[in-house]
Amino acid sequence: MSVLPIYVFDQPVLRKKAKLIRQLDDEVTTLAENMLETMQKGNGIGLAANQVGSLQRIIVVDISGMEETRDVPAVVMLNPVVLQEEDRWIMEEGCLSIPDIREEVERAERIRVRFRNLAFEEKEIEADGLLGRVILHEIDHLNGVLFIDRIGSVKQKLLHGRLNKLRRGDFEVSYPIVSNWVPVSTGVPLQ
Repeated sequence: MSVLPIYVFDQPVLRKKAKLIRQLDDEVTTLAENMLETMQKGNGIGLAANQVGSLQRIIVVDISGMEETRDVPAVVMLNPVVLQEEDRWIMEEGCLSIPDIREEVERAERIRVRFRNLAFEEKEIEADGLLGRVILHEIDHLNGVLFIDRIGSVKQKLLHGRLNKLRRGDFEVSYPIVSNWVPVSTGVPLQ
């Protein structure tokens, strides 16, 4: 497995809609495994393929590192689709592709999702709380939507200066990145 560079704010791939996976092959399996390792290296709890430069509909989620969810196994979802949403709740979110920014986002509290697993079997799960939130956050990525798109216009305007810092590369992370600037973690431009 390999740690992949994460595409950060203002990279065009983050705004594109990912394409359905029609069949399982070694490339898809390897990408999913690498995404899990990349997410863990970045101390994240979710990652979408867009964030590593791929437009395949894959998300990985692992919330087992948190005390209250340590028994929840990591999950890889191919072609996830939200079938049902219930209730609403607000919680602070962050993103490996938008370092140093956290904002409160309203999302469904409970969801039902259909997806294919790494055996390409169709599965359906119900998720609530943090697991549901992370799944929704990552599915948004597959549709070219960032969590900052889900906050109010006043808060978006207040973020303008902090987002400009990201555009200038004025941040540090512990994982490899792709940006318009020199990645802090490697010192070598990736574009």
